[in-house]
Amino acid sequence: MQKRYLDCSASEISQLSKKALLEAIKGSEGRLLVSETIGTIQPVLMNVTNAELAASQGADILLLNIFDVNNPVIQGLPVGTAPQDIIRTLKHLTGRAIGVNLEPVPAGFYNPNQDAQWQISEGRLATVKNAITLKEMGVDIIVLTGNPGNGVTNQEINQSLKELKATVGDDVVLITGKMHAAGVLNASAEQLITESDIRCFIDSGADVILLPAPGTVPGISAEFVQKMVAYCHSQGVLTMTAIGTSQEGADLQTVRQIALMCKMAGTDLHHIGDSGYNGIALPENILNYGIVIRGVRHTYSRIARSINR
Repeated sequence: MQKRYLDCSASEISQLSKKALLEAIKGSEGRLLVSETIGTIQPVLMNVTNAELAASQGADILLLNIFDVNNPVIQGLPVGTAPQDIIRTLKHLTGRAIGVNLEPVPAGFYNPNQDAQWQISEGRLATVKNAITLKEMGVDIIVLTGNPGNGVTNQEINQSLKELKATVGDDVVLITGKMHAAGVLNASAEQLITESDIRCFIDSGADVILLPAPGTVPGISAEFVQKMVAYCHSQGVLTMTAIGTSQEGADLQTVRQIALMCKMAGTDLHHIGDSGYNGIALPENILNYGIVIRGVRHTYSRIARSINR
């Protein structure tokens, strides 16, 4: 029987296969926090990566956003870290499983009003080439989703998922879905993701379905998310609820409420976004989200495992 991720040491996490990682997540019964960070900008703690800061607040899994495989950058890593060693170095420093976002942006898509930070580059696209590169760099998880204004649709996600499943699907956990509309305005509220979309994702090889957390996207209620989670579980896949609407920078009461709603919905993974500060959620929100879903003992145990490297 696979040891649950909640109790794994850093060395044990580093040795987990895809199958073992999924079993370890499932065995943790909804008590795992995924913290998204951006490494291309100045870290909050200057010479310490935002990912390390998130781990120090109890994050269990680290998800990298705006990570370009052709120009991999994580500010705060030791000087001289080779590009091909960035992911493995971060895994060593944090003792966490590492995921990266890739975006299935439609061919020819252009948004003239797009913020420079979110503008897509070749190395961030959800292509087979980029997925293979990430696998070689040591990534454990690839998340197929869309950043604000990049026009990612569920149809594009599904097509990319099929291609990635055929090439890296035996070794890398594939998470698919949307945290928000990503600029597709006719795909808001409950149309953001439907049972039909989920069925397509499962048929195409998704291991985990990404859903917006209750109370984040307008119209996404706790009842709706609970229904979608129950459907995913009935089909044999895990779920991850996500705060991708900058509410990771909200007050503690709001974050605690969202965390509890996600827990009641039955999700397996809890995601908190990167926009509390620019590039990481408010550290106190990461800490308190973890306390809500698993209490003080296991939260501080995760922190200790980050410190005692």
